[in-house]
Amino acid sequence: MILEQSLPNYLPRILFLPTVRCKESSLCYWNPYWMLPSDVCGMNCFWEAAFRYSLKTQPVEKMHLAVVACGERLEETLTMLKSALIFSIKPLHFHIFAEDQLHDSFKDQLDSWSFVQGFNYTLYPITFPSDSAVEWKKLFKPCASQRLFLPLILKEVDSLLYVDTDILFLRPVDDIWSLLKKFNSTQVAAMAPEHEEPRIGWYNRFARHPYYGETGVNSGVMLMNMTRMRRKYFKNDMTTVRLRWGDILIPLLKKYKLNITWGDQDLLNIMFFHNPESLFVFPCQWNYRPDHCIYGSNCREAEEEGIFILHGNRGVYHDDKQPAFRAVYEALRNCSFEDDSVSSLLEPLKLELEKTVHTYCGKIYKVFIKQLTKSIRNRYGRPPKER
Repeated sequence: MILEQSLPNYLPRILFLPTVRCKESSLCYWNPYWMLPSDVCGMNCFWEAAFRYSLKTQPVEKMHLAVVACGERLEETLTMLKSALIFSIKPLHFHIFAEDQLHDSFKDQLDSWSFVQGFNYTLYPITFPSDSAVEWKKLFKPCASQRLFLPLILKEVDSLLYVDTDILFLRPVDDIWSLLKKFNSTQVAAMAPEHEEPRIGWYNRFARHPYYGETGVNSGVMLMNMTRMRRKYFKNDMTTVRLRWGDILIPLLKKYKLNITWGDQDLLNIMFFHNPESLFVFPCQWNYRPDHCIYGSNCREAEEEGIFILHGNRGVYHDDKQPAFRAVYEALRNCSFEDDSVSSLLEPLKLELEKTVHTYCGKIYKVFIKQLTKSIRNRYGRPPKER
């Protein structure tokens, strides 16, 4: 006899018939009136239903990551994609928008990664609306504004993580992807503040246009619920009528093109200034830039937990101005996908970072490897020296 007290109260009492009525096997299907044949035991149905449910293959969520690459950004972009693959758990789909002359190089390299499980990619040309393509190309950098049109181009993609080419993931993409679940009902996108310290902030000192919050936001790492973005009607200062994403971009450019310095990022700041309820703001450790340490440490979250995503803007991966950033970039660029290669990069990287203590960023070099150490340990086990 199965004790009723040992199973949930909401299950029908028919499940608790004496086991003597059960056959060794039975074939049970859901009956809306819960009327079983007299020779079929309810307990059999219960366990068979549970077994069939466990066999159902739940679709694995795929994470979508987009990047826009122009000019001499091939190697930098590939290093970013590698850092995403090294630590992430769920499958990744890369949406790569690149100039035509870069497509073959991307294809050759990414196809050579075919032994790496859990990713695929799509290459796209750089495209802008035909009636304003020249203006969009001239805005800031040649193809940077492409990101503004991603919700309109990738119409079948629900959510997307956009990153600049100079991004390095120091923990799984899964972790920032999970922030989508923290959006409230009005939020359509997430970005980090441009600055934590207003005294060195750019927007609050120099901007000639509206911007989000106290110091603006940085668009180098932008998490988007694009379904919501396509559906939302945005408030604006051009008309009393709210406009959808596809209708607001060109009027916004025409009004502010003489007043913006950072191109598409400035346009996003203007948009979320008028729609602050639509933005989820995540901490600086998700978009850690030289500004967070160049004049002294001002990202408290990174000091406590380490850097989650490193953003080497200002070209710091390729010059000697911020050697701590360059050391991390070169370590990940030179690392292969083999487990031992990843797990053994920490010790040489630490030695390189110790050489950078003459800089403000180098003085706090431990924030560069704190989270990286955890990510390697969680994904690949203990580093060789600890085994």
